Amino acid sequence: MIAFWTLAPIMIICAFGMVLARKAVHSALFLAVVMISLAILYADQEAPFLFAVQIIVYTGAVLMLFLFVLMLVGVDTADSLIETLRGQRALAAAAGILLAVLLILAIAQTTIGTVVGLQRANLDGNVPGLASLLFSRYVFAFEVTSALLITAAVGAMVLAHRERLTPKPTQREVVLQRMQDYAAHGIHPGPLPGPGTFARHNSVDTPALLPDGTPSELSISRVMRARGTVRSVAGEAAGPLQIEAPDEESEGGEE
Repeated sequence: MIAFWTLAPIMIICAFGMVLARKAVHSALFLAVVMISLAILYADQEAPFLFAVQIIVYTGAVLMLFLFVLMLVGVDTADSLIETLRGQRALAAAAGILLAVLLILAIAQTTIGTVVGLQRANLDGNVPGLASLLFSRYVFAFEVTSALLITAAVGAMVLAHRERLTPKPTQREVVLQRMQDYAAHGIHPGPLPGPGTFARHNSVDTPALLPDGTPSELSISRVMRARGTVRSVAGEAAGPLQIEAPDEESEGGEE
């Protein structure tokens, strides 16, 4: 009971923050708090298997997948605020209000007593008890849920698949197109320069230097430029490299 009344307000606040956050990274962090709190509630209800699944599968795998996708897309990517379907925000708000009213009425009309029968259900262990209940009484719902997930995965693959309408360009055609872009628009035909300034730095936040000594913006990721974490090398690139000569006495000693 103490765990519920402690974690329930935190989960509600983080759920609202997940929906109302403007940045996807913040929404993912709020979701992590909700998942971890839910796992703690599972452990408090003597369900170690659900606790482990919640931590390993959802928090450790699904949420990390969300974060990896955000890292690949870029945190500076702006979301489109144009509605593709008219009135979708109003419909979503109405559906959310109806769902909230339904949950409030269902909880208000239900009397929750003390949980009984846990020791008998977990007589052979929590995992065997859960498996026995899942594959006997709720086997139909389990199979329907699995079929629904497989259908959703196949549908996502079909929607994300893109037909190739033109033949794949050969290496010669790619090179010719790069040279045409360089002649017409000044786009560099070769690979982008790597970060780092000669032998002084090898950090990804240090831009490479062009032959005239100016930093190359192409060598720094656009995400780091948006964050403003690019290291300045203007002062270091102003003069030539200063290499100190070794001390003769320290090397050869006194003659």
